[in-house]
Amino acid sequence: MSERGPRIAVVTFPGSNDDGDARLALEHLGADAVAVWHATSELDSDIGGVILPGGFSYGDYLRCGALARSAPVMDAVREFAAVGGPVLGICNGFQILCEAGLLPGVLRPNRRLEFLCTDVTVVVESAGTPFTSGLARGDELVIPVKHGEGNWVVDDGLYAELVEGGQIVLRYGEDVNGSRDRVAGIANRDGNVLGLMPHPEHAVDPLLGPTGGLPLLQGLIGAARERLAGYALGPR
Repeated sequence: MSERGPRIAVVTFPGSNDDGDARLALEHLGADAVAVWHATSELDSDIGGVILPGGFSYGDYLRCGALARSAPVMDAVREFAAVGGPVLGICNGFQILCEAGLLPGVLRPNRRLEFLCTDVTVVVESAGTPFTSGLARGDELVIPVKHGEGNWVVDDGLYAELVEGGQIVLRYGEDVNGSRDRVAGIANRDGNVLGLMPHPEHAVDPLLGPTGGLPLLQGLIGAARERLAGYALGPR
């Protein structure tokens, strides 16, 4: 019998439409994907990682992610992240993480005010996160995007701090949406929270297209496995 993969929560908000794809991708890679509803106030103690998926949470009213940041489940996600739990926000999930204050900056409408749906090349800027631990700086990944508000904006001072701290994790190979310095993904200071606009869950099966999402999701699964293993060992 094969070893059971780590349990990873995939949160569903009203309007999420990539939660199912995220669960399928995790199961494809051997993880145990757990559906979690937005009204949930606590995560199970054996959850090793969390994904906030793409979509249009709460219909994108006010701003993308502005209502989802106040969902009951987000308190549990904040607590999970605060103790080092790996959290991955994809597209709308990235927007939610920024609105919730878990990541810096804000996502605004694409520069040309167009909805983008295409495969893009992203370049690894930092391998110092659990999600990119299997990669090297300069590695290129082909992953699809599909968003209308992926233009990441931040002021000059904070941007310099993020670059200095290695929190810029992924950049587009070319400017696709006006995002500052082609930023496609950023992490928090500790590296356990990553938000990105490209959709790694759509890039794990060569029968369907590019597989640039594999190492990112494998990194999440590995971090979840390590976290749960540490809990199983208990205090020393």
